[in-house]
Amino acid sequence: MEQLIPVINKLQDVFNTLGTDPLDLPQIVVVGSQSSGKSSVLENVVGRDFLPRGSGIVTRRPLILQLIHLPWDDQAAPSDKVISPGSSSSSTSSGGTGQEWGEFLHKPNEMFYDFNEIREEIVKETDRMTGKNKGISAQPINLKIYSPHVVNLTLVDLPGITKVPVGDQPSDIELQIRRMIMTYIKKPNAIILAVTPANTDLANSDALQLAREVDPDCIRTLGVITKIDLMDKGTDAMDVLTGKVIQLNLGFIGVINRSQEDIQQKKPIRQALKDEVSFFRNHALYKVIANRMGTSYLAKTLNKILMQHIKNCLPELKSRVNKMLLDTQQELLSYGDPLYDTRNSQGALLLQIITQFCACYRDAIDGKLTDLSVHELYGGARINYIFNEVFAQCLNGISPLDGVSQADIRTTIRNATGPRAALFVPEVSFELLVKRQIARLEEPSLQCVELVYDELLRIVAQLENKELSRFVNLRDRVIEVVNGLLSNHRSPTRMMIENLIRIELAFINTNHPDFVGGDGALNSLLENMVQQRQLEQQGPNPFASSGSGASSGFSASHTSASQGAAAQQTTRAPQPGVMASKAPPKPSPASKPAGYVPSSSPPAPGATDGSMQQGGQQQGHGFLNMFFGGGAKPAAAPVPTGYSTSSGSQPSSSSSSASSSSNGIVDATYGAQQQQQQYSNAVGSYNRQAGGAPGDRLTQVPTSIKAGADVTDKERFETELIKSLMVSYFDIVRKNVKDSVPKSIIHFLVNQSKDLIQNELVSNLYKEDLFDELLEESPQISSRRKACKAMLEILRKANDIINDVRDHTFTG
Repeated sequence: MEQLIPVINKLQDVFNTLGTDPLDLPQIVVVGSQSSGKSSVLENVVGRDFLPRGSGIVTRRPLILQLIHLPWDDQAAPSDKVISPGSSSSSTSSGGTGQEWGEFLHKPNEMFYDFNEIREEIVKETDRMTGKNKGISAQPINLKIYSPHVVNLTLVDLPGITKVPVGDQPSDIELQIRRMIMTYIKKPNAIILAVTPANTDLANSDALQLAREVDPDCIRTLGVITKIDLMDKGTDAMDVLTGKVIQLNLGFIGVINRSQEDIQQKKPIRQALKDEVSFFRNHALYKVIANRMGTSYLAKTLNKILMQHIKNCLPELKSRVNKMLLDTQQELLSYGDPLYDTRNSQGALLLQIITQFCACYRDAIDGKLTDLSVHELYGGARINYIFNEVFAQCLNGISPLDGVSQADIRTTIRNATGPRAALFVPEVSFELLVKRQIARLEEPSLQCVELVYDELLRIVAQLENKELSRFVNLRDRVIEVVNGLLSNHRSPTRMMIENLIRIELAFINTNHPDFVGGDGALNSLLENMVQQRQLEQQGPNPFASSGSGASSGFSASHTSASQGAAAQQTTRAPQPGVMASKAPPKPSPASKPAGYVPSSSPPAPGATDGSMQQGGQQQGHGFLNMFFGGGAKPAAAPVPTGYSTSSGSQPSSSSSSASSSSNGIVDATYGAQQQQQQYSNAVGSYNRQAGGAPGDRLTQVPTSIKAGADVTDKERFETELIKSLMVSYFDIVRKNVKDSVPKSIIHFLVNQSKDLIQNELVSNLYKEDLFDELLEESPQISSRRKACKAMLEILRKANDIINDVRDHTFTG
């Protein structure tokens, strides 16, 4: 058991060479306010004066004090040690006895037999790091003291807690000291030695307050009460020492320090320790607990606590050392071995790095990387997200009728007919409108190319190959070459996407099996119009009580009128109208309009299935001609202009409206007559203003002519038909684009980069004159490798030390 503390001391020495304590070694941390007697307690434990003294803050750097017990037959100094100048192993004038000495870690193999020189070296080393302005530093000073008068202990003396800055100290000196103390006492393996003077209220103890923050259950806190002999008369610390005020798991121990007068008169510490024992034994109150008071009992208690604590922590230290050993070995492997000088070795290393990088690039796209992230999408999964979420949702959000108003459709239809009044809907108007909507798919498709291109650049930038990270120049050149490869394949990919859209624009395939076609669009449109008219006629209209009758009447009358118009090959444009719920009676010869010829084969009344074909010759060509020509279904033919069931002369606008309402027929000529009347009024007004007779002068043609605000039933029918056809065909093209664009990007950009990346890198980088430049190792990598090797060596030593003590302790 006695060997445990020296083992921890060895581990501390090993890790202090790195300036860090990664293992959280067991140690005793001395905490207290300024002038609480911390330094005196430590000097009493050692039995020698060796710590700096003075006014204000004196301890300005942590002091790691390792006390090593020497048996009486081992008092001679080792022969390989160098005695410090001015010291004498046999001189006692300066306090040295030849039986004890000190060593500093920053001055290895140099022994200080004069403890006054130890004090001077502590002051000198403190000033070297912090200056002489009372500043503090967290860099510790390591001191070993070999003596037969000490027990094996490891203590850490920290600066005393102060409230008010002194001299050139920073304004936040208290915060800095508290932060430094917390870094030591918050470690679970640290034993807290909380020093509090007896002549102050224990509730105001800074040391106990800090200890309570990191050790709320007071399991690893030992209280030390100093200056018991300086308490006011009539007061005592009995309740505190017996744990009646504050209970600590390790208890309280009272000590007596030398007074300032004793220090000035250079009273020996050994004599002070004898006086301390006499004080407790002879005190009326403290004599009952005298065997548990004093510096000697404190040192033995600390030794016992520390050894037991080390024994409990040893298995954990062993496992932590093994884990750190494995981690450090892995880190060292990541930095690689030093480079060989031969050209063949450099070339082989360069090819190996290029091959590994290309394999990682392919695996990142294919989702085969071993260290895939579980928190976010990466590589090929992000490309899939672009296709199925970003691109697909964008196309789904494009409406086939966005930006196309009813006036645009009417204007397009009129422009397509030229100077003639068309009998049928011009097919070119449908193509013109649907092409404009198809062209809108080009921009999102090209943006999809850019997103995938950026994602590939992201993959290249995030590939942290352990070998490639060693060579900054090589990594930069690899990224440059790969980015150039991706950029070269981006242009063909964009050209392919543009060609896909041009292909769709080049030929409007109205024979596509998914296209709604003439029959489907017309039937759907007529059904919607009939349902809408039925809703309008419900209520005051007695003929709208039966929905089936309305549909039957509309179909029969519409079929008869369209067959008669086709037989006469009339050039007058048909005006579609919706018939009432009952078919009108066959008109008498007196009521027939001029030019009316009955159909040679009249349809059966009420026929609505569209199975009968018209006998007249079709007018024009194209799939839309079937709506109004011989190819149209009987129920789909519009009512010819001028058709009326009245027997008198041509009705006026008001009588026409009334007749249509009573007979169930909508007069489609009313809007045209109203427009003509307005035009005649305008011409007459202009002629009267010009001084001429009415009708002698024409109005000036406007610069911009748009479709009129009044929409006839024929125009409404035609626009709805164009809309339904546009929706149907645009959906077909959108489906094609959603399928072909990702395929094109994968083939022309992604797969090409995967297939050609290695050839591109080898052809551009594998050149003998570039070996030295590309394989120049980063200085940071070199320094990290050096530090990692040092850590690995230290961990191996620590592992050997722990294994040695475990074998000796548990088998010996």
